[in-house]
Amino acid sequence: MTVRVLLFAYLRERAGGRETTVEVPEGASVADVWAVLCRRHESFAGTRPRFALSQVYVDNAQTLHENDELAVIPPVSGGVGADPGADSSMYRIVDEQIDCAAVLAAVGSPAAGGSVLFVGTTREVNDGKRVERLEYEAYRDMAVAEMARIGADIARRWPVVKVAMVHRVGVVPLGEASVAVAVSAAHREAAFAACRHGIDTLKAAVPIWKKEHFEGGERWIGACDDHGAASRREGVR
Repeated sequence: MTVRVLLFAYLRERAGGRETTVEVPEGASVADVWAVLCRRHESFAGTRPRFALSQVYVDNAQTLHENDELAVIPPVSGGVGADPGADSSMYRIVDEQIDCAAVLAAVGSPAAGGSVLFVGTTREVNDGKRVERLEYEAYRDMAVAEMARIGADIARRWPVVKVAMVHRVGVVPLGEASVAVAVSAAHREAAFAACRHGIDTLKAAVPIWKKEHFEGGERWIGACDDHGAASRREGVR
């Protein structure tokens, strides 16, 4: 049977494309497809990705079927129902500058006594290297769905009024915002705690990847080689 595979970030670069197909026997698992990909692309060795089927995370034992779409999710950069956080919230992936005032305004409500906004920006130095710019890539539909799941979880854990999450993709110059998370609640304690949980979980779970361009090279944040060191391509301008 044929399985369609989506690749992202450094796996996409190493494979030379975002999509490929894999032929495996009926009843094959996610692990079987990954094994084929690793034989096809030796540079995949040492990578410990997660996998998503129909934009939902699955484990390696998941059985696949003809024409399934399997997304291979390399480590991300860090990286329901009637819940109010799910019903009255904003979750977006954008290509343009983030309007942080609009993100904060999106969580405004007469029921909220406090609103907290976190904004992540491109800084000029990281690990002793001067950064020129950042570049972000996302599995867009799944990223938005994962943001909504985080918002629903926030609404279950804290008495929040509204949640908003916006992440930019493409090139983000120095000093500009790459991500904004806002939360409103009746009291500031819940707003602060929920906002921190939101950005921390977004960086750990949402399929968004960051490439850092610095003086003399570039690297995918979170990418690892066989020895667990950050993958770098030095001497590239």
